[in-house]
Amino acid sequence: MSATRHRLPDGRWHFQHGPMDIVIGADPWGPDGELAVALAHELAWTRFEPLLAELMAQWQVLRLPVQAGTACPLQGNVARRMWQACAPWADQTYITPMAAVAGSVAQELLACYARAGVARAWVNNGGDIALHLAPGQSVRVGLYADLARLQVQELMHGLKLDGAFEIAHTMPVRGVATSGWRGRSFSLGIADSVTVLAATAAQADAAASIIANAVNVAHPGIVRQPANSLRDMTDLDDLAVTVEVPSLPLEWVQRALQAGWQRARECQAQGLIAAAALVCQGQTRLLPMAAAAEPLSFEDNPLALA
Repeated sequence: MSATRHRLPDGRWHFQHGPMDIVIGADPWGPDGELAVALAHELAWTRFEPLLAELMAQWQVLRLPVQAGTACPLQGNVARRMWQACAPWADQTYITPMAAVAGSVAQELLACYARAGVARAWVNNGGDIALHLAPGQSVRVGLYADLARLQVQELMHGLKLDGAFEIAHTMPVRGVATSGWRGRSFSLGIADSVTVLAATAAQADAAASIIANAVNVAHPGIVRQPANSLRDMTDLDDLAVTVEVPSLPLEWVQRALQAGWQRARECQAQGLIAAAALVCQGQTRLLPMAAAAEPLSFEDNPLALA
């Protein structure tokens, strides 16, 4: 199946090819802004069309775990970006470049919009978002706590935000990513969602996967199965991934969130992420931005009060 695109009623573009499902928005700036945005959209489409084939050509390497202390064996901007985003965790856990694929693709397309005449742009690849913000610009990002509920609401066209936060040009954040056990990718943990803010979308994507895996406990009611028994083409081979989580006692949920929050704090201390929100069965742990950074602005967000 070839890549397709169509313009949405509000002016955004929808690109789709295989597992890549992308929505792109951009705002013009200045007298030549409309032309600049139109050109950026065309450049993004031109870059998008061959991307899936480029990645599939290297699938046998992309599915292998990143090895600490080794040179990147991949070719091309996107594949190499995926590998580099995952490399910081290679000596700590099992991680393949695929942990950063959605964010890396979004980041690649976003580069087409980093030009004069574009005030701001966002590339949303299935919930992993890359941002371009010109000086003085900001963007408001919606947050959904339960990935399973998001999928249902999306089908019903009745989306309801659990919260929202604003990212300004002055913040060290240009990437937002979410992971969880009921998302479109597998997870080793039990988080309903882990949303990460980082300097780039690729970094946010990899970190969200790592932190979501860490939101975990060994409760006997949690059902796990080998990833390769659930999907033929998976980079996780026979690792046990979460397929069912019962309602857990509060202390078990809090223990899982604490483990994930500790991993998030370690990531922040290493400069790998800016902030994170971890959600599991109605409970939330927030890791705010470091004191030296401009704080996030939460509006009407129950998660900020949890």
